[in-house]
Amino acid sequence: MNNKVLIADDDDRIREIVCLYLEAEGFNVCQAEDGNKALEMVRNDNPDIVILDLMMPGLDGWTVCKILRKETKIPIIMLTAKGEENDRVLGFDLGADDYVVKPFSPRELSARVKAVLRRLEGEESKEHILAYSGLKVNQITREVEVDGINISLTSKEFELLQCLAKRPGQIYSRDQLLNMVWGYDYCGDSRTVDTHINRLRSKLESQVGHSDFIQTVRGVGYKFELSGH
Repeated sequence: MNNKVLIADDDDRIREIVCLYLEAEGFNVCQAEDGNKALEMVRNDNPDIVILDLMMPGLDGWTVCKILRKETKIPIIMLTAKGEENDRVLGFDLGADDYVVKPFSPRELSARVKAVLRRLEGEESKEHILAYSGLKVNQITREVEVDGINISLTSKEFELLQCLAKRPGQIYSRDQLLNMVWGYDYCGDSRTVDTHINRLRSKLESQVGHSDFIQTVRGVGYKFELSGH
C-alpha cells in the first residue's frame, strides 16, 4: 500500500494505537503531538492523508485544517470527542473529508482512511491538472513536467508555481505571494519570493524555451504568462 498517514493528536496512547493498527494494515505512519508540528510535517514530509484531532495544544485542529486548505488539497479526517452536528458541519465547511468521533474503532478508522484515498484517486482527473504548452502541473501528486520531463521542485517552489499558474495573466505582488505561500504570520521579507522565483525559473529553464512562463511586472510583482506558448 505504502501510503503515508500523519496522525496528529496530543494523546500519546491514541497515536500509538492508531499507528500500530495502520502499520499492520500496510500504511507508513508518522506522528505529530500538536498542531504546529502537524503543519510542519505536512509541509516537509508530504503525507498522503492527515488524521487530525481537534483539541490540541498550540494550534487546534480547526485552525490547522483551515491553514492546510489554503496550502494543499491533502485529504483530512477529523478525529475528535466532539460529535455534535454543528461540530461536524463546521469540520466539513473547513474542508475536512471525513469525521470520526471518539471513542472509535481502529478498524473503522482504517476503513475510512482507505475509502478517502480511493475516492481521491478516483477524482484525480483533468480538473486537477494545470496543462499548458509544454508544462503540466498535477495539483494532487504535486508533480511538474516540462516537455514530458519531471522537474523536481521544493514545496515552496511548487506552491508558487501553482498559485501563479492557476490564474494566467493575474499579477501578484510579492506581499500577496508571501501571504498565499508562506502564510500571514511569516516573519521574513519579500526577497524570499524573489529568491524562490529565480530558482523556479532556473528549473523551468532547464528545458529550452520554457523560461518565460513566469514574468516580472516591474514595480509590482510576478505573473504567469501564456503568450508565446
